[in-house]
Amino acid sequence: MRRIFRRASRCAWIVCAGLTSAAASAQSVPTIDTEDATLGSADVGDGWIHPMFSVDARNGDFARGNYDDDRADLARLPVHAQVGAAIDLSRGADGKTTSWLVLRSSNGFHAPNRSETRTPRAWYESNNLAAVVFAPLKGLRTAAVYTIKTSPNHVSGTTHEASVSLAYAGKDGFGSISPTFVVTTRTKGDGGVYAQAAIEPGVDLGNGERAPRFSVPLAVGTGWRGFYGAQSGDRLFGSAGAALEAPFLLGTTHGTMRWEALALVRDDRLAALSGPDGETGTVIPLVTWSLSVAY
Repeated sequence: MRRIFRRASRCAWIVCAGLTSAAASAQSVPTIDTEDATLGSADVGDGWIHPMFSVDARNGDFARGNYDDDRADLARLPVHAQVGAAIDLSRGADGKTTSWLVLRSSNGFHAPNRSETRTPRAWYESNNLAAVVFAPLKGLRTAAVYTIKTSPNHVSGTTHEASVSLAYAGKDGFGSISPTFVVTTRTKGDGGVYAQAAIEPGVDLGNGERAPRFSVPLAVGTGWRGFYGAQSGDRLFGSAGAALEAPFLLGTTHGTMRWEALALVRDDRLAALSGPDGETGTVIPLVTWSLSVAY
């Protein structure tokens, strides 16, 4: 009996050591929003190819403060599904990854309106990007991003965008507010230049790596020289709200569930550009639920 107990204890120790090693081996890889090219991050396990998947449901669809096919109500309930991967390209002397190739495709579906007559009617948006991300300094990531935005049911035109994106997540006071910055120009479609700055200060609601986190996302964006359409001029918007994230672990797969509520505030001209069939309010309530997993 004593020998069996010793063997069981040894097996338990090996299992716990393996779990601790797996947790310790978790690393962070970059993610990129296909709508505005903002840099984010996701926890993943070992390996050099990290598949990702996410799905979200929203009460409306807006891009950079502008109406993007769905009003802020529950009439059409847009749902977006995203697939992608972060691929390690290089490592430093300490063994940590210093550059990645990020591939991502986001596809939007909703209840089509009468003007969406082309098949597939419900599939109205497909944004696809490729990016090279570098970590030149500890806590800092920079990315060169190219995004092609298409409409499978032809409700909108095709655009191409080139962006430079930055994010800082250092272990200091500045890193605690998660600042990001991105500049975008279009190479096909409406021209102009777009810039966006954002922060998301937050606090962990518990102890441990997978404690829930409450945060306050804040962003301001501006488009110059007709970025929002011909003769739109220079337009400005801001957003503020609250978010709750709940990380989880399924075997070696890392996941996050997120609830977010924002107030989108637009200048009068930007709001008017959405009319008459779009959303012309200057203050828009936006609520999003999302589920993301990464391996």
